[in-house]
Amino acid sequence: MTVLFRELYEAKEKEWLSPFACLSVNSKGRLLPEENDPYRTCFQRDRDRIVHSKAFRRLKRKTQVFLAPLGDHYRTRLTHTLEVVQIARTISRALRLNEDLTEAIALSHDLGHTPFGHAGERALNELSSFGFNHAEQSLRVVDILEQRRGKKGLNLTFEVREGIKNHSKGKCILFGQPCPEGISCEALVVSLSDVIAYITHDIDDSIRAKILSIKQLPSKSISILGETASEQIDTMVRGVIEGSKEGHIQIIPDILNAIIELRNYLFEKLYPSEPIAKEINKAQRVIQELFHYYMHNPPKDILEDEPKSEGDILERKVLDFLAGMTDEYALNAYQQLFLPSPWHI
Repeated sequence: MTVLFRELYEAKEKEWLSPFACLSVNSKGRLLPEENDPYRTCFQRDRDRIVHSKAFRRLKRKTQVFLAPLGDHYRTRLTHTLEVVQIARTISRALRLNEDLTEAIALSHDLGHTPFGHAGERALNELSSFGFNHAEQSLRVVDILEQRRGKKGLNLTFEVREGIKNHSKGKCILFGQPCPEGISCEALVVSLSDVIAYITHDIDDSIRAKILSIKQLPSKSISILGETASEQIDTMVRGVIEGSKEGHIQIIPDILNAIIELRNYLFEKLYPSEPIAKEINKAQRVIQELFHYYMHNPPKDILEDEPKSEGDILERKVLDFLAGMTDEYALNAYQQLFLPSPWHI
């Protein structure tokens, strides 16, 4: 009887991975049962489905912090995602967790993010009668809105879906709160890697944009974490690896305190700063006006072409349509709908 490569890999997982890791062979399965792949584990298949999705490709033109950036070196939602993936894989590998599961969660954690980053998310949350959250939207993307082989959804495993839904819950570690039950170590690693990534690259981008200088940052935190993005990532990653024990994902206390101080500084000083806030207000107005327009004038593609699900209503479809837009698409739609076009003879 031929031994499949997937089975060899699953056996290797049992030998090498930590007792606290999620083994591929122990996955709780998918919403719709499928035959196993001969070469790839279930989490490797999920990773591949995510990378090949349209929602993943759209991340390249969605805001991280700086709206619709024209500079070649500013982060977008896609480059943010890739940085989260790499940080999470490093931590996961060192802790002997399931690197494939970690990678799949990290790749998909922001698939439901709106154009214009958190500014767009806040606008949709205020406009919607039932609220809007990008983590829940990411799960909706992989369960309903994406299509695979003509069928609704990517049909991902329970463990990846759980990681998407709870990818922000790991921040409980930052605030000394107990983490909700049932969250895998892999999902917690992705959550912390998300924090590490955005702290370091938002500072790096802000220095590039001359909004911040290294001297303005909290001196104690910088003395611990380092001055460059590379040094900061290295220190934070080491803090997670060395602080985690026996299936408990934690951070070395002095590094944890430095992360908290630096994160608080960004939320108090950087994100509300005048250059960023001014553009955020404009972006929110774009989302608001598009929402109201489409609620009264829904385009045919959201009524006919989008995959349907039980309970879909016009508001839900408009939210899906807006959340799926890239920055560029939203700005072009706004211009076509609300700004006069030059007359051509």
